[in-house]
Amino acid sequence: MLDIPLDQLLWLAIALVVAGAVTGVLAGLFGVGGGAIIVPILYQVFSVIDVPEAMRMPLSVGTSLAIIIPTCIAAYRTHRSKGAVDQPILRQWALPCVIGVAAGSFIAAFAPAWLFKIVFVVIAGGNGILLLVGRRDWRVTDNLPAPWPMRAIGFAIGIFSALMGISGGMLSNIVLLMFGRTIQQAVATSSGLGIVISIPGTIGYMLAGWPKMAFLPPLSIGFISLIGLALLAPLSMLLAPFGARLAHAISKRQLEIAYGLYLLLVSARFVINLL
Repeated sequence: MLDIPLDQLLWLAIALVVAGAVTGVLAGLFGVGGGAIIVPILYQVFSVIDVPEAMRMPLSVGTSLAIIIPTCIAAYRTHRSKGAVDQPILRQWALPCVIGVAAGSFIAAFAPAWLFKIVFVVIAGGNGILLLVGRRDWRVTDNLPAPWPMRAIGFAIGIFSALMGISGGMLSNIVLLMFGRTIQQAVATSSGLGIVISIPGTIGYMLAGWPKMAFLPPLSIGFISLIGLALLAPLSMLLAPFGARLAHAISKRQLEIAYGLYLLLVSARFVINLL
């Protein structure tokens, strides 16, 4: 299982380090934890080391949630220092998101691998299309929904984020733009939401994968790979504040296009895998 050529191991390590750097910049720039970058790369890594097919996607998703904890914390602190976080929305979504994450983690313990891939393809692919379209006039109203619809939205963000291994920014950014928040407010608030999602999500995936430890690679705790965490997390946390500063200083259109194309490419990869 671990008998991998040295040159292949080197390229895998380089890919993980690069992914960590890109993850950090994206976390600050778009308010996303970078899970859409991390999950596909980890999936390929776990394929190379012969992790069973049924375990690869939940292991990738769980490890992604663990990796984005420090990234989201670093990005949130930078955005909060600029006064851009909408704290009332964050407080309103916190508990429903945690409940949604718990539900998603429970599903992960029993769900087939194809379910994770379908959720990833639909949400990441849809978000990639929105990024390529590049519209900022998604606003429906300047008023937020009533408390219960807002809680329902928070629950949905939590459950889908847990199944994708993302911090929720992919979903919450669009919602906040629809209800009259600026892109800076949406990104900043999403970075805080990522903390709410990633910490309980990590705990949930540890518990969900615990009964399947015999089928998982060494240095794993449930569906969390400590090796993946160690290689990706430090750089992502280091570069998250840089991305957050960029979000307040430059136009992001070219990076939006590149990120949108990446999401569509990754979605196509999983579609092919499903066929």
